[in-house]
Amino acid sequence: MGSNEDPGIGRPGRAFKVGIDCYGLKPLGLSPFELLDWALINDAQGVQFSDVPAEAGDPGFLRELADYARQNGLYLEWGGGQHIPFDLSTGTPRDIRAVNRKAAEQAALMGVRTIRSCSGGLMRWNDNLPSTEALLRETAKSLSAQDKVFRDHRVVLAIETHFEFTTHELLRLFEMSGAEPGGGLGICLDTMNLLTMLEDPVAATRRVLPWIVTTHVKDGGIRLAETGFVTFTAEAGEGIVDFPGIFEELAGLDREVTLSIEDHGGDFDLPIFTPAFLEKFPDLDVRELAALLKLAQRTGARLEEGRLSVLDRADWPGVCEERIKRDLATIKRMAASFSDISLPRPDPRP
Repeated sequence: MGSNEDPGIGRPGRAFKVGIDCYGLKPLGLSPFELLDWALINDAQGVQFSDVPAEAGDPGFLRELADYARQNGLYLEWGGGQHIPFDLSTGTPRDIRAVNRKAAEQAALMGVRTIRSCSGGLMRWNDNLPSTEALLRETAKSLSAQDKVFRDHRVVLAIETHFEFTTHELLRLFEMSGAEPGGGLGICLDTMNLLTMLEDPVAATRRVLPWIVTTHVKDGGIRLAETGFVTFTAEAGEGIVDFPGIFEELAGLDREVTLSIEDHGGDFDLPIFTPAFLEKFPDLDVRELAALLKLAQRTGARLEEGRLSVLDRADWPGVCEERIKRDLATIKRMAASFSDISLPRPDPRP
C-alpha cells in the first residue's frame, strides 16, 4: 500500500461505486438513455461514456442526460479527449486543442469532472510512427499549452493507460508538462492494458496512484508464445489481474475513484524475443519481467485447466451483455470488502 505521505493518498476504506464503460455494450446499439437504463436495471452505479454520443453537440441533450443520471443516482464520466498531437494513421502532426476544448465544455456543462483520452494507436508495433521520445516531447508541449482549458472548466484530462506510454513514461510526461496531481491532467487506469505494455498491474498502479482519477476495470491473461508474450482479455475474476491488490491501493486515495468495467474480446502479440521490439521498453527491469513470467505461468495453468480461454473479438457481440452482467457482479463483490460508507468523500478538485 502506498505511503500516506504521497500526494493524493489518504486513509483506506472508501466505498467504491461500480459501473460500466459504454464500449463493452456497443454491439447492442443502445442510445445514451437506454444505456443509463441498462445500468439501472443491472445494478450498475454509473456509466463512463468513453465514446462520446453523436448527440453531444446539443447542449439540451447534455443537460437532459446529466439530469437523468442525477435523478437516478448514477455517476457520469465523459470521453472525447485527445493527448497525442499526431494523426496515428500517417504520423503527421495535428492540432488537438479544439477537440479537447469541446470535450471540456461538454463535461463542464454536465457537471462531469473527467474526460477520458485515448490515442487508439499501437505505436511501438508500427515503426513508421514517431518514436516514443518524440511522442512524449510533442505531447508534453501540446498539453502544457492546454492546461488553462482544463482548469477553467474544472475537468481532468484522464489519459488512459493504453498502448502508447507505459506508466514510467506517463510520469515523465507529467513532469515535462509541469503537471501535478489534482490539476488538469490525470490517468484513466486500464488494468488489463498494463499487461500489454509489459507492466505488472499492481506495481503499475502504485507508480501512478496519485494521478488516477478514473478507471477501466478489465481482467486478462498473459501467456508465452513462440515470439514472446500474448495478452488477452478475460471475464472478471477468471484472469490473472490482481483486483484486490489494485483496489487496496485505490481505497487509500483521498478522493472517490469509480470502477468502470470495460470488457471486450481480442488478444495482442508482444514479440519480446525480438530485441528491437524489447528495446522499445527501456524501463522494464528484471523484477517486473519476473512478475510477468509468474503471471504467464498462472495464465498457462488456467488455460490448460480450461478455466480460461481467449475470446475472439468477432465473437464479442454474442456474449457481451451476459458477460458484462457477470463482470459487474464479480467486481462489486470484490470491491465491497474495501468499502466503508461512513468515511467522508472530499471534493477531488484542489
